[in-house]
Amino acid sequence: MQKESPSSGRPVLRDIVLVGGGHSHAVVLRNFGMHPMPGVRLTLICSDVVTPYSGMLPGYVAGHYSFDDVHIDLGRLAMFAGARFINAEVTGIDRAERTVVMRGRPPIRYDRLSINIGSTPQWNQVPGAREHAVPVKPIFQFNQRWLGLLERVRRKAGGTTIAVVGAGAGGVELTLAMQYRLRNELRLLGRDPDELLLHLVSASATVLPTHNSGVRRRFEAVLQARGVQVHCNAAVEEVTGGRLRTAQGHWVDADEIVWVTQAGAAAWLRDTGLALDDTGFILVNDCLQSIADRLVFAAGDVASMQSHRLEKAGVFAVRMGRPLANNLRRSVAARALAPYQPQRHWLALISTGDRYAVASRGAVGFAGRWVWRWKDWIDRRFMRRHSEFAPLKAMATPGIKNMALPLTQEESMQAISADAMRCDGCGAKVGATLLSRALSQLQPVQSDAVLIGLHAPDDAAVVRVPPGKAMVHTVDFFRAFIDDPYLFGKIAANHALGDIFAMGAEAQSATAIATVPPGLDDKVEELLAQMMAGAVAVLNDAGCALVGGHTGEGRELALGFAINGLVDEDLHGVMRKGGMRPADVLILTKPLGTGTLFAAQTRLAARGRWVQDALSSMQISSRLASQCLRAFGATACTDVTGFGLLGHLAEMTRPSVVDARIQLSALPLLDGALECVAAGIVSSLQSANMQICRAVRNQNKFVQHPRYPLLFDPQTAGGLLASVPLHNADACVAALRGLGYVHAAVIGQVLLRSDALAPIELVE
Repeated sequence: MQKESPSSGRPVLRDIVLVGGGHSHAVVLRNFGMHPMPGVRLTLICSDVVTPYSGMLPGYVAGHYSFDDVHIDLGRLAMFAGARFINAEVTGIDRAERTVVMRGRPPIRYDRLSINIGSTPQWNQVPGAREHAVPVKPIFQFNQRWLGLLERVRRKAGGTTIAVVGAGAGGVELTLAMQYRLRNELRLLGRDPDELLLHLVSASATVLPTHNSGVRRRFEAVLQARGVQVHCNAAVEEVTGGRLRTAQGHWVDADEIVWVTQAGAAAWLRDTGLALDDTGFILVNDCLQSIADRLVFAAGDVASMQSHRLEKAGVFAVRMGRPLANNLRRSVAARALAPYQPQRHWLALISTGDRYAVASRGAVGFAGRWVWRWKDWIDRRFMRRHSEFAPLKAMATPGIKNMALPLTQEESMQAISADAMRCDGCGAKVGATLLSRALSQLQPVQSDAVLIGLHAPDDAAVVRVPPGKAMVHTVDFFRAFIDDPYLFGKIAANHALGDIFAMGAEAQSATAIATVPPGLDDKVEELLAQMMAGAVAVLNDAGCALVGGHTGEGRELALGFAINGLVDEDLHGVMRKGGMRPADVLILTKPLGTGTLFAAQTRLAARGRWVQDALSSMQISSRLASQCLRAFGATACTDVTGFGLLGHLAEMTRPSVVDARIQLSALPLLDGALECVAAGIVSSLQSANMQICRAVRNQNKFVQHPRYPLLFDPQTAGGLLASVPLHNADACVAALRGLGYVHAAVIGQVLLRSDALAPIELVE
């Protein structure tokens, strides 16, 4: 949103954009969450909503930790930090325009940029590796690869051979963790754990080449005792299906090949013009600032310090976090930066898979189960610091004092104006020049029916209604509930189109109404451009032409649309709320739960992946669902939005003069919805929606049912609720799922009108 936080009331003056969700950026987010910097907005761009903590990844593979134990929830962490979270893939940066380029959405501007994206496999050096090996890096993508490998081993009849390429600490630790877990899995399946054979392939003369001889001897003994076949001085030169060839000409047969060698930098960095080292990583000075661009910083694996040669180890990424945060603050405040001094020797705690670990620091090494418990305590403490936020706000002010941001004279005037008492009436309109710049970037779909629209703006749009057609008209408007303006624009447009599709109409044209908080002109312009770009993408996909609108200032970002649709003049094919017939079945096309999930998000009580799943559901258009329901003879339809499932169902039973039965166990739900309502977290509209409970004849029997509150949960961009003839139900649901509505389900039946005062009956 345009303000730096919902409660601050201050305009955004500077944008710090964080690309990547690595360890350094996790520390930066926590730092800014504890100590916000007035006038500065953080934006995190990451292709995943969770990121694994590398120190605990072997323990996860071994089965000692759950998925949530070892993954930092970037969505929740960003919310705690007051940062925007953008779930997108970065493909480049435009340093001249100071923008981050992303796949499938408009670029986003930055005043300072920090990159912490880790590393990627360097496949090209070894023929066949890309096609036949499972890479560990980028580490945030490893989970799906590991789960796939685990399932293949479970299903494979007979013995399984796994080769791990790379015998540094990561390769050795992963080998022992996989062996421990897979042998246990085989035992649980009633199979012989000795069916499993592991090879560890090292290009060096020994395992753990960067560690002292005592530590190496310990692991050589462990590997030998556990039957791992170690191949040293064996650089891999070729990988084929089921085998690999070393530089010595030896072939190693393997059903699975796991790649843990030193990875390189992302390919898109080569096109940025930043100074890179020989392996493609960003060259930075002691302040973690690019040596080629003072506005760009880098940390973690992707950074290559000029003055220090560092291993690509998680310990350095974590230690870089605080100096990176401080230097980002200093940079936007035009203060001198402070150098980061990496430690000369660091403690590595390397596990052996079975809750036993070896400590290595310089020439020192020691081991024991107590070392694993010590490592476990350190790792869990790190995770708690980045997942338990409630007490942190009470912590003391940091050593860095609040820094004033240097502004140009024009920026100062705009900032004063944004904070001052604003005019109402027409004085609250967004400036014409700013508005025209923002809208000039849009490309609404062209329609011959639009006689006067955005291509030739006038006081109003003129749209032709084709002969034989009647107009369907609807309007929707709401405040932003997420900080990503592009995504908010998409969801707002999708929500507004829902009524058109529920009627069985085709969308024709739209006019927008938006409010944006006042601020610096370039920030307001980008906000509008991002939001409307998202909206136009959805409108265009629906064949709906944006023909005009109105934009004004307000305390909060908000967006809505008046939508025109077309149906046949004789109303053939129109789906109305009335029309349900006894013996029809009720089909719901999307899962429930958006209200409780976003209420929980504001309390930092919703997992980031739950929220992302809900956002993904909200972006699914109901256009194809509408067409499908009509094709299978839907007798009535509505979209499930603010009044909740029961509120909208009651609106269907009255004009249809029928009763309805809802099967609670059949309701499709978003992940996390049950957990949130069980915690007592519901939408602010929930209590008003529950007034409809008088329409439920047997509510007392089910009021304590865990799914009961979700009957009243208000939905944003929810699914369609339709009645379909019984004989078409199975085929209709199958067709809906084939179209991408994977949660579509039969949730109940239409009944004859009874004498009961309440028309809706619940069953388990």
